[in-house]
Amino acid sequence: MKIFEDEKTILAQKFYSVELLSEPRLARTMLRWCIGLFIGFVIILFLPWTQNISSTGVITRLNPQNRPQTINATIAGRIEKWYVQEGSFVKKGDTIIMLSEVKEKYFDPQLIQRLTEQVLAKQNSLAALKDKINAQKNQINALKTALEYSLNKARNKVLQNELKVKTDSTDLEAIKVEYNIARLQYERQEALYKDGLKSLTELEQRKLKFQEVTAKKVMYENKLNATKQELINSRIELNSLQAEYTDKISKAVSELNSTEAYAFSTEAEISKMNNELSNMKIRSSYYVITAPQDGYVVNALRYGIGEIIKEGEPVLKILPNRDDIAVELYVKPMDMPLIYKGAKVRLQFDGWPALVFSGWPNVSYGTFGGIIQNIDLVDTKGKYRILVVPDPNDEKWPEQLTVGSGVYGWAMLKDVPIWYEIWRDMNGFPPDYIDHEIIHYEHYEDSKEKSKKDK
Repeated sequence: MKIFEDEKTILAQKFYSVELLSEPRLARTMLRWCIGLFIGFVIILFLPWTQNISSTGVITRLNPQNRPQTINATIAGRIEKWYVQEGSFVKKGDTIIMLSEVKEKYFDPQLIQRLTEQVLAKQNSLAALKDKINAQKNQINALKTALEYSLNKARNKVLQNELKVKTDSTDLEAIKVEYNIARLQYERQEALYKDGLKSLTELEQRKLKFQEVTAKKVMYENKLNATKQELINSRIELNSLQAEYTDKISKAVSELNSTEAYAFSTEAEISKMNNELSNMKIRSSYYVITAPQDGYVVNALRYGIGEIIKEGEPVLKILPNRDDIAVELYVKPMDMPLIYKGAKVRLQFDGWPALVFSGWPNVSYGTFGGIIQNIDLVDTKGKYRILVVPDPNDEKWPEQLTVGSGVYGWAMLKDVPIWYEIWRDMNGFPPDYIDHEIIHYEHYEDSKEKSKKDK
């Protein structure tokens, strides 16, 4: 073999055409490289690739009450003094701003005391009205008692007159009988006198007797008429008593109703004044703006001393001092069926050095693990928000992370060969759907507590 090559070299030196037919070394090298690259490319095509869904988002807090909140002025006022600076740490209840009143209705510094005095005066007036109501009720009861007493008295008088009428009627009937007897005796006596059987003296005596009985009869008739008139008068008096006392009682009841109506109106005024007094007391507590919870003052929206703040106007922002950090990512609607609660997510935080291979998360550097804790059921500007919490089984997230920082995330899906992923992208197919088990946030909390105990 070596002899043949030496001969070939000698021939190439002597003949130019033979030199042209010889194989160059560069071509052989290039051929070997091409073959090696092709074999490497084929091998790479069969390497595993983790399908993923990429999205962007920001750092936030998991609990809504721990996210940055704006402190608003409940009432309109004038800034008198600031007690904090931006970046200051405040505890719940600490004073942040002192306000003064700007509405002339509340300028009086003793307004609460004066309102209290007005309420007390109205309450005393109401007590007097209630005493008056009790007195009027007693007056009505007394009138009713007097009416009953007077009616009984008038009824007794009517009964007495009725009995008296019966007695007088009986006496009249008796005198009428006596009158008839006296008249008959006088007539017989007169007849006997005419016959000469009786003397004139006896006749005159009988006539006198008859006249006496006649006078007595007239007297009893007059007496009966007078008794009947008394009976009529007593009945009229009975009816007039009923009308008189009914009128008095009606007037007393009318006055009682008027007093009660005025008392109810006074109670309404007292209630209104108490409401105004309570509102004033509550309003006075709003002159001081306090921290609703522990946190940091991150942004003052109004400045200086003497600025006027309107009702409900934002004054500053507070970042609560909590450690329930989370990430909110936004995914496209077409990717929604592929993600689920408990899915693994890789995160790259802004300002944190990282070397990322989205399809090979295990060889990436500077990324951190997360778990999808919640998926919104309603889109936000055409995308769906997902909340990601730290994976307790992965590296701990950096403590330097701040709310609002940018995040780039990948939701990890199924492992497939690289050739399949290239073919899927070329055809525009979505990533493969896989069955999954939902990991609830309670399990995440349990894992978090367990990892703390292990540390």
